[in-house]
Amino acid sequence: MPKNDNISKAVIKRLPRYRRYLKELMIEGKDKISSKEFSKLTGYTASQIRQDLNNFGGFGQQGYGYNVKDLFDEISSILGLDKEYKMVLVGGGNLGQALANYTHYSNMGFIVECIFEVNPRLIGMRINGIKVKDYAELSDFLKENSIDIGIICTTKNSGQEVADKLCAGGVRGIWNFTALDVNVPEGVALENVHLSDSLHSLAYYMENK
Repeated sequence: MPKNDNISKAVIKRLPRYRRYLKELMIEGKDKISSKEFSKLTGYTASQIRQDLNNFGGFGQQGYGYNVKDLFDEISSILGLDKEYKMVLVGGGNLGQALANYTHYSNMGFIVECIFEVNPRLIGMRINGIKVKDYAELSDFLKENSIDIGIICTTKNSGQEVADKLCAGGVRGIWNFTALDVNVPEGVALENVHLSDSLHSLAYYMENK
């Protein structure tokens, strides 16, 4: 598949949705699907779907459509979901515990190796079988273990400090759930997640439907 650094973020954000529906089609035992049928499922136009996939070479055949499993595998590969990622989670509060308890991540190859916390009441506990360590041990842990992704579920005030420490420890990606948009060095992937933004968007659509 061709590498294209100019692919828009909008295209990349649509790929997981395509993959999710393809997974459901596989479970239903469907072998192929046309772009028109896929459009009805995903809510995107058939031309949008074809255009998105053509960024990576295109995978359909005219008059046949898409092979469901082949397209699922191709999108999985594009997204890097054909491998395993080791993660650490910093912040074992309510949100951190919810993420640690969401076993679907591990089923997809995203494995939380350890949780780090400053609250002495949580240190030493296990959350979904994952050990909670003192935050002071984070740097040493990163030196001794190859970690791909750091998840930040701390307060806004400590978000950047945690991001700096994770990046210094060699993580390749940051999944940030704090209220602060953290900054990372070039070469480190970053996803700032603001749950309130989604809720605010929902409120807008409710009031302007």
